Amino acid sequence: MSSNIALYPWFKFFQSLIFWQATWFLYFETHLSAAEAVMLYVVYDLATLLFEVPSGYMSDRLGRRKTLVASTATFLASVLLLIVGSTFVHFAIANVLLGAGMAFASGTDSALLFESLKANGREKRIAEEELKAWRFGFVALALAALIGGALAVHNDVLPYVATALAACFALVIAFRFNEPSHSLQAPHQDSLRSLAASLRHPTLIWLLCLTVLLYTFGHIPFVFGQPFIREALATTGLADQTPLVSGAVSFVMMMISVAVSLIALPIRKRLGLPATLLLALGMQVALTTALATSNGVFVIALLFLRMVPDSLSEPFINARIQPLLTDGIRATYFSLQSLAGRVLFALTLSVAATQSPGDAALPYSVLQPILAAFALLGIVLWLGLAATSRRARV
Repeated sequence: MSSNIALYPWFKFFQSLIFWQATWFLYFETHLSAAEAVMLYVVYDLATLLFEVPSGYMSDRLGRRKTLVASTATFLASVLLLIVGSTFVHFAIANVLLGAGMAFASGTDSALLFESLKANGREKRIAEEELKAWRFGFVALALAALIGGALAVHNDVLPYVATALAACFALVIAFRFNEPSHSLQAPHQDSLRSLAASLRHPTLIWLLCLTVLLYTFGHIPFVFGQPFIREALATTGLADQTPLVSGAVSFVMMMISVAVSLIALPIRKRLGLPATLLLALGMQVALTTALATSNGVFVIALLFLRMVPDSLSEPFINARIQPLLTDGIRATYFSLQSLAGRVLFALTLSVAATQSPGDAALPYSVLQPILAAFALLGIVLWLGLAATSRRARV
C-alpha cells in the first residue's frame, strides 16, 4: 500500500500528459465542420456516460488495479485511432474509446488512494494526498498544453503522438499498482441499499448538485475556449498563432491553479468548506459571463483563471465524500456523480451544436448567445445552492 501511495501522484502525472488538450477543437476543425467538432465532444460525453456506472461497478467488484489498467489501455487505443483517423466516423469511434477510458478511471483512482491510505491507518491524510496528486496532474497538464501547442504549430498530429507515448508510461504504472484491501463480500442487495441511502443523504445530495455544475461550467471554456481565442486573435491578424497561444494560455492557467492549490487548505479553513466550494463555482460562472460579454484580446487573460476553481473544490469534495461511503459502493457512487455531470453538459452542448454553423468555423456572433445562456443558467443555480448550503450540513 505504501508503494501505491508513492506511485499514485506519478500515475496522475502521466495520465494528465494530454498534449492535444489546447488544440483538439482546432484539429477536428481541419477535418470536419464546427458543428461536427462540437458533436464529437457530445459523443465523448455520451460514451463516458454509458460506461460510467458499469465501470464503477466493475471497480467495486473486480478491483481498482484491473480497472485502472483497462482505463489506461483503452485511452491509449483511442489516441492511436485519433492519430490515424480522418473522418467523422473514425473520430467518433476514437471518442467512444476515450470516453470509456475516462469512465474506467473516474472514481477508481481516488478510491485506490483512499483505500491504500486506510490500509496504512493514514486515511485522515486523504485531503493532503489528494492535493499532492492533484498538483502532479496539473503540472503535467500545464507542461502538456504548452508543449502541445508548440508541436501543433509544426504538425497538428504531433500532440497526439506525444500523448500516446505518455499513456504507455501510465500503463506501466497501472500494472505496478497493488490491489488495496476493500470489502467486496456484501450481497448485491446490501450494496444497492447503501447506494440508495447515499443518494438521500443531504450532504451528498448538495455536493452532487455542486459537482454537476462544477463539471458543466468548468468544461464550457474547455470546449469553446479555442474558437474564442481564434476569434479574438483574428481581430489583430494573429489567428494563425491560435494553437501556440491556446497552449500558452493553458500552461499559465494550470500553473496558476497549482499555485493556488498551495494555499487551498488555508483558504478552506478560513472560509469553511461550503463557502470555498461556492466561491469555486462562482468563479466559473463569472468566467462564462465574461466570455459572453466581449471577445476582446484582453478577455483571453481571464482564461488564466479557468482551473483555479478546480484547486479549490475537487480535492476537498473527494475528501468530504470518501468517509461517507462504504467500500462496496465507493467507485459506483463516483461514477454516478460523474454521469450526472456529463448528462447535463451533453444535453446543453447538444443544443449548442444545433446553433453552430454546419460548414464553417465557429464565429463569435454565434458563440456569444450560447455563452450568455450558460451564464444566466449558472447564476440562477448558484443562488439555489447558496440558499441550501446550511441545511445540507456540508
